Amino acid sequence: MLTVGRGQRLGLFAGSGVGKSVLLGMMTRYTNADVIVVGLIGERGREVNEFVRKTLGAEGLARAVVVATPADHPPLMRMHGAMLATTIAEYFRDQGKNVLLLMDSLTRYAQAQREIALAINEPPATKGYPPSVFSKLPSLVERAGNSDEGEGSITAFYTVLTEGDDSNDPIADASRAILDGHIHLSRSLAEAGHFPAIDMEASVSRLMTEVTPEEHQDMAREFRKINSTYQQNADLINVGAYQPGSNPAVDQAVDMHESMLVFLQQRLTQAVNFDESVEGLRDVLQHGESVAVAAGV
Repeated sequence: MLTVGRGQRLGLFAGSGVGKSVLLGMMTRYTNADVIVVGLIGERGREVNEFVRKTLGAEGLARAVVVATPADHPPLMRMHGAMLATTIAEYFRDQGKNVLLLMDSLTRYAQAQREIALAINEPPATKGYPPSVFSKLPSLVERAGNSDEGEGSITAFYTVLTEGDDSNDPIADASRAILDGHIHLSRSLAEAGHFPAIDMEASVSRLMTEVTPEEHQDMAREFRKINSTYQQNADLINVGAYQPGSNPAVDQAVDMHESMLVFLQQRLTQAVNFDESVEGLRDVLQHGESVAVAAGV
């Protein structure tokens, strides 16, 4: 549904405690990248130990580099931590390797730059963020991507902390503009036990049409359409106000809802490769077509 190409840069947007770090941990364990570079920037010191020992484990550490500058480090060190993680990823990319760069989080990097800028009396501009913050973000993000000379690539995921679950705060808004896609995690989905809590309607991969065949794109569009139909009528359905048979499209969405939810969820220990995921998408839609035919739609 959100296919990512090698060399793409995506943002993982979420509030605190919605599952960003867990999703990053799943990526480190199940990716087929040659090298994984993890930048833990401005996070809790306890999270660093958990990520290295539990999330990565011995198998993950065998091909991973972890750069950690926790929240109690000075702002200059936090900024340099993000730059160092990117530099290490560039080193492996220049060797022709496919690198997965995971940075948690881009927001802490911006906050570190804000602290430095305010300390040298740079005037605040947007909600307390000086202009230099918004010039530093693209200079960091643009370093990821495909190599100009060799076969190497850096595929980067940057987590963006949306303060107060406001996806339009200055850093989130600026990040969306410079990244090649955004994946939004929803607190309401997380509270309902839906993991990973990805809000499909609010998420997009801008390069998906460049790296997938038309059949795949058609299936993804159909899935989104049916899912959106259900979401638009969810209140009526949940209170029992919707009468079956009133709208064939809504009837189809109701019948397919459970199988679509199963498709969109994944256990922490469950690995699903790309081909299996595409087949799962095809199976869900084929089941929906058979339901529609049986109902005479």
